[in-house]
Amino acid sequence: MPTSAISPAVPLAFWRSRQATALLLIVLTTLAFASLDTATKVATRLAPVLMLLWFRYLFQAVVTFVLRFPVQGRALLRTPNPRFQTLRGVLLLITSACSFFGLQYLPVGEFTAMVMLSPLVATALAAWVLKNHVPLARWLLTAVGLLGVLLVIRPGGQVFGWALVFPAVLVTTYAWFQVLTSRLSGEENPYTTHFYTGLVGTVIMCPIVLTSWDTAALLAHWPWFVLVGFLGTFGHLMLIGAYMRAPAPVLTPYLYMQIAFATLSGWLFFDHVPDALAWLGIAVIAVGGVGNALITARQFARPA
Repeated sequence: MPTSAISPAVPLAFWRSRQATALLLIVLTTLAFASLDTATKVATRLAPVLMLLWFRYLFQAVVTFVLRFPVQGRALLRTPNPRFQTLRGVLLLITSACSFFGLQYLPVGEFTAMVMLSPLVATALAAWVLKNHVPLARWLLTAVGLLGVLLVIRPGGQVFGWALVFPAVLVTTYAWFQVLTSRLSGEENPYTTHFYTGLVGTVIMCPIVLTSWDTAALLAHWPWFVLVGFLGTFGHLMLIGAYMRAPAPVLTPYLYMQIAFATLSGWLFFDHVPDALAWLGIAVIAVGGVGNALITARQFARPA
């Protein structure tokens, strides 16, 4: 059969595959997370941060239970690693808190670029904690990513200041979160993990939120509460769906699309454009992260 007769069917077959669905879901994930950061930056000007943080995890716990309990039943609640699930929930709660507070002071695009250093840091932590072998190329790419961050946060730049403590803590806790997620991935149902993440965050935040409770803000700005809760939950559900259809090494490079979406939203909603050196730093971070993911993909493709 002539090549021209079969070539149109190849892309069509691909777009009907599980891997194509996974790519679509990962793009939706990055769009949801970039939108979450933008909505958070707006919402924190209208309502107490602690209330928004509490509602974001309450929404995730309730929606996950409503969607998955009819399907999984009590299996949704069963976990062989309750301590690890608790620790994972605490780590993500700290990560979210740093994001919610940090976005009050930092531009969305630059903040997201710094956060995307997390996979590189997670690689280093995996070498230490999980005893994974890390080739020299990965260490060099980690150094490249750090150089990119230094270009973004340089003294005299647009984002230099005390608020940089938030992305610094966030990168550390989220890297640990990723290592722990990797540790649990073969033992836990992903929806169970998703439910417990929301539950742990809700339980911890319940007594804390009382210190800044504002009923008037909740009633006046409840759509923003719902939007923040929805985007966080939707993004993580899309991420779960993507990883159930394709391996992480294939999908990880696409996560860096979040930087582009976040920078675009910063321009559209806050009229902020990074300066020249910040653009260079963002590009360097993205190159380091994508390079790290491509090395993983190449290792994944090798026969055992």
